[in-house]
Amino acid sequence: MAFNLPAYNPPDFTRSMFSAAPTVTLTPVSQAGVAPDNYHGTSIYPEYFQVRKEDWHLLTESRMDCVVVLNPDGTLQAREFRHLKKGDRVACGRRENGEDGIFVHLDAFSFPDRPADKFAFRSQRTRETSFSIDYDQLYGLLNHERRHGFIVWVLGPATAFDHDSRLAFSALIERGFVHALLAGNALATHDVEGAVFGTALGQEIYSKRVAPLGHYNHLDAINTIRAAGSIANGVSQGLVREGIMHAVIQKRIPFVLAGSIRDDGPLPGVISDVYRAQDEMRALTRRATTVIALATQLHAIATGNLLPCYTVKEGRIRPVYFYMVDMSEYAASKLSDRGSLTARSILTNVQDFVVTVERGLRERQVPC
Repeated sequence: MAFNLPAYNPPDFTRSMFSAAPTVTLTPVSQAGVAPDNYHGTSIYPEYFQVRKEDWHLLTESRMDCVVVLNPDGTLQAREFRHLKKGDRVACGRRENGEDGIFVHLDAFSFPDRPADKFAFRSQRTRETSFSIDYDQLYGLLNHERRHGFIVWVLGPATAFDHDSRLAFSALIERGFVHALLAGNALATHDVEGAVFGTALGQEIYSKRVAPLGHYNHLDAINTIRAAGSIANGVSQGLVREGIMHAVIQKRIPFVLAGSIRDDGPLPGVISDVYRAQDEMRALTRRATTVIALATQLHAIATGNLLPCYTVKEGRIRPVYFYMVDMSEYAASKLSDRGSLTARSILTNVQDFVVTVERGLRERQVPC
């Protein structure tokens, strides 16, 4: 299925509502880490600020629940509260239709219309939903994004629990469909365990047989990599010869492993400071054009909160696509509750999903 980016519909700043609008109020920060009263909080939508009369600026790199700072060079920046410095000039005003010099653009993209009757069966996505067209649309999107975008995958550990899905995801990395990886300690641990022992949580990843004393395997995998000093050292020393982490390191794909209070070990490279992990994730998601989250509700929601519904790529304002793949209808609905314009859920076993996507892309191979 051919993929085409939807058109962007810019605001018509010649309308009277804009000509009558004031310039945005910029209030200096008086205490580091504390926004001034009446600060404007960012949304997922494209937002414009009238810095000077008849000079509306788009916030080109946004994220939810931040404030907007006008930098000395005249650029606008979405800034987390904790990163505010004394003297930063913060956009203030909570009316979003131009009255405060701020316009939140809700009708930014022309997505294909999906007419529906007032009453229809199966209007909500469930495990009974047909997903054939979603896969075909995803193949078109990923083939486009491999060459023109930045694809971020967010992986839960279940991705590494199956022999075929580990091979399939490694193949996606090798063929250029993975530009960044976000995960936790568990994904990397069980992938390394699979590489070293052929198990995940002590169960053989192909036969599902329980290995003798297999409950030690993930701990022994962590200990092995801690002794090596890093996962990359484990790869270079021949301790980790295949798998997801092997592939991202060999292909020099950037990744962030964000720690959790429940982690074992953790592996070297896991970021235990949650806010530093968030900053590292943000450095990658700000480049994202498509995000695909697999069987990880918490990491998926965290990543979703770092994303707007749009980005500027190759000089064009375009949507950021977000897929949530999970067996749980509840987990998938949490993504839609963000209000993202492009959020889509596929309800299936994540291991089957990875194998299906890799095979589908291979059958529809497009030269790089």
